Amino acid sequence: MGHDHGHARRSGTAAGPQRRRLAVVLALTVAVLVAEVVGAVISGSLALLADAGHMATDAAGIAVALAAVTLAQRPAHGRRTFGWQRAEILAAVVNGLLLLGVAGYVLVEAVRRIGNPAEVASGPMLGIALVGLAVNLVGMAVLHRGREGSLAVRGAYLEVLADALGSVAVIVAAVVIATTGWTPADTVASLVIGCLVLPRAWHLLREALDVLLEAAPRGVDLDEVRAHVLGVEGVLGVHDLHAWTITSGLPVLSAHVVVTDEALAAGHGGRVLDALCACLGDHFDVEHCTFQLEAEAHAGHEAPVHD
Repeated sequence: MGHDHGHARRSGTAAGPQRRRLAVVLALTVAVLVAEVVGAVISGSLALLADAGHMATDAAGIAVALAAVTLAQRPAHGRRTFGWQRAEILAAVVNGLLLLGVAGYVLVEAVRRIGNPAEVASGPMLGIALVGLAVNLVGMAVLHRGREGSLAVRGAYLEVLADALGSVAVIVAAVVIATTGWTPADTVASLVIGCLVLPRAWHLLREALDVLLEAAPRGVDLDEVRAHVLGVEGVLGVHDLHAWTITSGLPVLSAHVVVTDEALAAGHGGRVLDALCACLGDHFDVEHCTFQLEAEAHAGHEAPVHD
């Protein structure tokens, strides 16, 4: 007996409602990018140029995320039984890789400037950095609500956060140069920006890769799931137990469940299924579950090895 007991309470991905927010942040990011490129040319600041490069990558990443969550709203059809929902995760991978690349470039350029600092005009550098920080704070506020429900939105949020921290580093460097004339502060700020970006990029990339490799969702312990399933009345065993994530906010689970012959003969299979789905929905927040109920005698027809 096969049964798909899904209780989808929404259509599309968790990032769907955030498309307008992403569009607003993309527009803000592009505006700051243009200002920082102009400011870097005028001031000669590597830190400001590094932050501009980071902003360019962020703009590309946010644009990819926006396109991905738009595609993810398309309904399932044909061979794409889950639609385009995985596009959001692919966008998160792209963002993570772009962030790693930018961080590497900034760190290499900063190291090359050690011992050979360039002349920096602190006034334009400080003014542009202050504007950039203000815009980044607005962008963070726009994305804050949706960051927990979507990897694509979380990636965009982390990029804007890293931009804000980078702007702070540029501001500090500009103040130091203006007050002391110590131009290596610009190189130090570049190193700080690179070091701020690296761990966030790796964290985002690891989360997205976990989804693509179909690792069990966070908060879903398969040993605990197995124990809960075995605790349902009429259940004798469980095998081929799998849990994975389609996209942000959409964990799924499947299993073969062995039930007593008496339960099947009495027509209680539906009751067992309801109990299984209620148990997993309440304890593990997994609403999309697929169970195959099997009689005791069916065990001889199964493969010799089960998970």
